[in-house]
Amino acid sequence: MRWRVVAECAIDANASNPTPPASAARWLAILGPGAIIASLTIGSGELVFSSRGGALFGYRMLSVFLLVCLFKWALTFATARHLVLTGAHPFQRWASLPGPHAWLPWVFLLLAIPAFPIFVSFHAGTLGTLGAALTSTTDALGGASYLVWGIGVLLVMFMLACTGGYERLERIQLVVVALLLGATGVALLVLQPDWGGLIGGFFTFPARAYPDWVQAYPEISERAVWVELTTYVGIVGGSGYDYLAYGAFLREKHWGHAGKQVPVDEASMESARSWLRAPLTDCTISFAIVLLFSAAFVACGAEILAKHQEIPQGDQLLTLQAEFVAVVSPWLKPLYYLGAILAMAGTLYGTINVAPAIGRELGRVLLPGRRLTEARLVRGTIVWVCLGGLTVLLLKLVLAESGQSPALVALVTPANLFTGVFACGIIAWLAVWADRRFLPSNLAPSPVLVGLNLIGGAGFLVLGVKGYWDHSGGMALLILGGTLAIGWFVAWSMERRG
Repeated sequence: MRWRVVAECAIDANASNPTPPASAARWLAILGPGAIIASLTIGSGELVFSSRGGALFGYRMLSVFLLVCLFKWALTFATARHLVLTGAHPFQRWASLPGPHAWLPWVFLLLAIPAFPIFVSFHAGTLGTLGAALTSTTDALGGASYLVWGIGVLLVMFMLACTGGYERLERIQLVVVALLLGATGVALLVLQPDWGGLIGGFFTFPARAYPDWVQAYPEISERAVWVELTTYVGIVGGSGYDYLAYGAFLREKHWGHAGKQVPVDEASMESARSWLRAPLTDCTISFAIVLLFSAAFVACGAEILAKHQEIPQGDQLLTLQAEFVAVVSPWLKPLYYLGAILAMAGTLYGTINVAPAIGRELGRVLLPGRRLTEARLVRGTIVWVCLGGLTVLLLKLVLAESGQSPALVALVTPANLFTGVFACGIIAWLAVWADRRFLPSNLAPSPVLVGLNLIGGAGFLVLGVKGYWDHSGGMALLILGGTLAIGWFVAWSMERRG
C-alpha cells in the first residue's frame, strides 16, 4: 500500500511566506485550517450535545456555548499567534518548563494513546447508528447492529486516511462545512424558533437542575448536572488536542514563521507580524461557525425534543432528532440524515488526521535527532488510532451479548474530561507563560487576549477537576495524578540516559 499521509512533505527549515496577501479576497482564499477545527466538533458537539443541551436546559445553554467558544478561540489564537511569530509549537515551548526535559509533552502522549482510539470509536459508532437507521437494521443483533456499521465506516475512513494528505483533508472539511452551513440556515428558517428566546439565551445561564420529566431517563437523571455540563464544555468547540494539531496544520500553510521547524530569533519575529491576520481571521470564522451550529441545534432541542420530552442518549444519539425534525416538515428528514452523515464523517476523518499531526510535533520534541521519518511516524499513528478504535467497537460488540456494553456517551466522558476540559486549561495558561518568556515586549499579546486565557484557563481547570470528582470521585483524580507522575518519571529517565 502506498501511504500518502498528512504532512508527508519534508518542510524546509527556513520555509516561510515573506509577503502576506494584499487583498481581502486573497486572505479568504488562503484560509482553511479553521474549517478542520470546526468540522471536528460539528458532528459530536452540535448534532448530539447541542440538541441534547437544548432539550435539557433550553435556550439558556447558548450562554455556556458562547463562553466556551470565546475561551477556546482565545487559547487557539494565542498558540497560533505564537507559532506564526516564532515558529515554535506549544510542545517545543513546554519542553522548557521546570523539571525533566519535556515532561508535560510526555504526559500528553501517554493520555493521547487511549484517548484517540476512544474518540475514533465514538464517532464511528455514532455514524453506525445512522447506517442502521437508514437500512432499518437498528434492532438486528440485539440492537448492536450499529457497531457493525461503525466498524465498516471506520475501515473506509482508515483507507481514506492512508491515501490522503493535508490538502485533501482541508478540501473535504471546507466542503462539509459549507454544505452544513447551507442546510442549517434552511432548517432554522423552516423551524421558526423563538427568536427572542434564542437571542436571550446567550445572556442567561442554564438552571442547576434537570427538568422534572428527565426522571423518566435514569441514565441522565442519575448523572450529575456538573458532569453533563462539563461534557458539553469539553466537546463543543473541540478538544485540547485539536488546538495543538491546529498549530501543526499551520506549518502546511507557511504563515509567517509557522513553516519553520526551529524557533527563530527575536530579530526575525517582527517580519512575521503582518501574518497575524491569517490565524486571527481563520480562528474567528471557525468558532463563529461552531456557535452558529450550536444555536441551530439548541433550537432543535428546545423546540422539538423538549416538547416531546425526548433526549438523545445511550447509543442512539442522532436518530431521534431525525424523527422529530420530520414533524416540522417531512422533507427535512432526508436533509437531516444527509447533514448528519456529512458532519459525523467529517468529524471522524478529521479526528483520525489530528492524531498524526500531534504525533509529528511530539516526535520532534521527544525524539530529537532520531532518524524516524515523518511518513513512518504518521503511518504508525494512523494505524494505532484506527486499530484501537476498531478494538473498542469489537469489545462493545462482544459485551453487547451480555448487556454489559457501555453506552457511547459513558465511553467518551472520562477521556473528554481531560482532552476537552482540563487540557484546555493547561494550554491556555501555558500560552500566556510562553508569550511572556519568549516574545519581546513589542510583540506581546493584547491584555484582552491574556485576560481571556487566564480566566478561561482557570475555568477549564476547575471544571475539569470538578467533573472528574463528580464522575468517579477520587479514582479519576488518582489516575490523572498518576499519569502526571509517570510522564515526569519517563522524562527524568530519558534525561538520565542522555
